[in-house]
Amino acid sequence: MKRYRVVYALLIINKAGGLIYNREFHSGLTKLSGNDYLILAGTFHGVHAITRSLCPNALRPSFTNPSAPRTPATGIEVLESENFRLQCFQTVTGTKFLLFTEPQQPNTDTILKRIYELYVDFVMKNPFYTVEMPIRSEKFDRGLEGYIRVNR
Repeated sequence: MKRYRVVYALLIINKAGGLIYNREFHSGLTKLSGNDYLILAGTFHGVHAITRSLCPNALRPSFTNPSAPRTPATGIEVLESENFRLQCFQTVTGTKFLLFTEPQQPNTDTILKRIYELYVDFVMKNPFYTVEMPIRSEKFDRGLEGYIRVNR
């Protein structure tokens, strides 16, 4: 018998830490209120910023050779527990996509990249969408639902 993988929820956070989109796909996690989602988004944004500044000395440019290549700090990317996995994808503009899945869910980075493509196609290319504001797009909702349903 084939066991289906579960994608629980998606949150999109703007570069200021505000929640601009949240969607539950499966009811396996504890139900959160709208206020809880706002707190979660702001808290994750702060933790992400702190972890981004935590950089080992080996990756910092030296004072003797400031032109030495270094790997840019990215912040927290994955948080795992025995009940769920939280994967973060941050765009170059600072928008964060948080995907909550089962811990065993394979290819979460691929799923997040596809969700980002849907975001670009249905949200960012919409001439009526204001950047950094809450997302209200039926096409984006339908695209997400179709993609997540196919990849279960």
